[in-house]
Amino acid sequence: MAALRAGDEVTFTAVLDAWSPGLLRTARSFVADMHTAEDVVQETWLAVLRGLDRFEGRAALRTWTYQILINVAKARGQRDARVVPESSLREEGPTVDPSRFQGADEPYPGHWRTAPDPWPTPEASALDAETRRQIEAALDRLPARQRAVITLRDVEGYEPDEVCQILDITAGNQRLLLHRARASVRAALAAYLNPLSNEEQW
Repeated sequence: MAALRAGDEVTFTAVLDAWSPGLLRTARSFVADMHTAEDVVQETWLAVLRGLDRFEGRAALRTWTYQILINVAKARGQRDARVVPESSLREEGPTVDPSRFQGADEPYPGHWRTAPDPWPTPEASALDAETRRQIEAALDRLPARQRAVITLRDVEGYEPDEVCQILDITAGNQRLLLHRARASVRAALAAYLNPLSNEEQW
């Protein structure tokens, strides 16, 4: 903080290079396209520079920066008329088809009827460009809050408490949004990996 407040360009460049990719991915959760997300990140860094003297240290610098980003991105998203209806955030029904589980009169109630196919390893997914495109497309289809949570948790690797602070949501809400987001992405990937099967919605 002392170096940043003193205008140390080397420190600022190091922070900018380290955090900008994650900021860009998170901004993309709230706005319509990558160009707008880049604008949001630029506005965020300008706001951070202007606000350094007012930063009180009640949160980590990174968390504070992300909070600024979220505010800028939400404002930009509203200006661009890309507001997600509140009704889209209320999802009806279970995230996993109940028919995939054994019933009360079966030997193992609540357990899988048949085990789901093994989840691809991160290494395999990283090598498969088409799979990555499918994941990105599935993320893009998520409601904004789900997309933000899964981006921060699973793409950027932030801890749950920090995500709650950045997005100003409760721990329970964060868990619910993450669960729904993961279920949607999982279902989309399952449909892509096994297009001939109609039992892959798990």
